[in-house]
Amino acid sequence: LEVIESDFARLETDTKSSEVTAQTEYDAFMSDSKVDKASKTKDIEHKTAKTQDDSEAMVTKKEDLEGTEKELDAALDYFDKLKPSCVDAGVSQEDRGARRKEEIESLQEALRILNGEDLP
Repeated sequence: LEVIESDFARLETDTKSSEVTAQTEYDAFMSDSKVDKASKTKDIEHKTAKTQDDSEAMVTKKEDLEGTEKELDAALDYFDKLKPSCVDAGVSQEDRGARRKEEIESLQEALRILNGEDLP
């Protein structure tokens, strides 16, 4: 009977010791979990805010891109309209040079007439 009592007392002591150790581990785990949960909740809030900011920035960038593309299209259309007048019309360099020389001479003559230099 004493052996049973001593075994029971040892078992009770081991069980209480195990329960205290388990309770301590549980409390530490719960404390760490609360801290971890709070940290992860803050991370979620920050990441959600960043996602919203990035989404707003993306919308703004898309609007800017659309505006820029419209401007580019308008500039390209205008360029296409101007292109035929700027492209070589089949007139040689010598002919264009001669026409410019004639134009310059006629303008100089007009200037002399306006200044009264060629009047008799």
